[in-house]
Amino acid sequence: MRHQQRQLFRARLRMTQVSHQQWGQVPGLGSMDMWTLQSPQVRVEVLTLGAIIRSVSCRGKHGQMEDVVLGYDDLEGYVSDKRYLGALVGRVANRIAKGHFVVEGKEFQLDTNNGPNALHGGLHGFNKAVWLAEEVEGGVILSHTSPDGDQGYPGELQVSVSYTLQGETLTTDYRARSTKTTPINLTNHSYFNLAGQGVADIYDHEVSISAHSYLPVDDTSIPTGEIRPVKDTPFDLRVPVPVGVRLKNVPGLGFDHNFCLCSPRDDWTERHAARVLHPPSGRVLEVSTTQPGVQFYTANVLDGSIRGKGGVTYGKHSAFCLETQNWPNAVNQASFPDCLLRPGDEYHHVTRFTFTTV
Repeated sequence: MRHQQRQLFRARLRMTQVSHQQWGQVPGLGSMDMWTLQSPQVRVEVLTLGAIIRSVSCRGKHGQMEDVVLGYDDLEGYVSDKRYLGALVGRVANRIAKGHFVVEGKEFQLDTNNGPNALHGGLHGFNKAVWLAEEVEGGVILSHTSPDGDQGYPGELQVSVSYTLQGETLTTDYRARSTKTTPINLTNHSYFNLAGQGVADIYDHEVSISAHSYLPVDDTSIPTGEIRPVKDTPFDLRVPVPVGVRLKNVPGLGFDHNFCLCSPRDDWTERHAARVLHPPSGRVLEVSTTQPGVQFYTANVLDGSIRGKGGVTYGKHSAFCLETQNWPNAVNQASFPDCLLRPGDEYHHVTRFTFTTV
């Protein structure tokens, strides 16, 4: 029976067509490729620059295909991008307070690139690296070596991510090993709008997140250390709510908060994280992950200055991100899930994005 199931799984994977082509040159870095994964339901484009998800095209309830990921028409847009559109971010995604941490009694100071804090791996994080790509069944695996001291982090890090497409589901599988103990937190920073390109906002999207608690933040977006129940707060998204309605009750510019998918010491397992529905098109995005948290971000600082695909400008609240990851600033919070990767151990997390219709 298991053999038959494996054969069926492999047959479904083979329904995904994988191809690649050169997509441009970056001065000093060389040529960049774009990989295309095509299943009967979904088409995904991936760049070797930053392991970027350039596009995800999926059907609406009337069969119309739309690209639901924000991005650029050309390579130059991604080279100069400062908002991490579609990128794999690391070595540590999200924020580290004051860019400072201590590991095994040694202090480390990173460059600060987000007010007083370090964000998404530093000034030249994994989103600006050129990744090596190799075809795997149903997709592509991208690998990168981050040298000891890269952006201030300890240890040489061998890191890989595979993107595989099976039917309606895009699976991202992250793995890493380090020569020294280092903090690590990898995620993908795709901005989604299920209505497609050129739609001004996501107010008509309905979101639900499977979290009983979230992390309040200070005025620099660093978690205070409190793990607060979502009940009776605007952060209670356990039942679907329209994004536009709920944003009116959220303090500040919008959502940019970690939702806790489990307790800090829970076992590694895949959990349902979030579901977003766009009623007019019928498109649904469901996310599951082995990560302990998901950062729900409503593109609060996009301001119309970015010109994206087809010349469209991306403004405030024009998209949402569901960044599955460890809790922000975990390296400085002993009560948060452990974010340290030690020599001899393997970092491994999986996130799945499933695109369907209702």
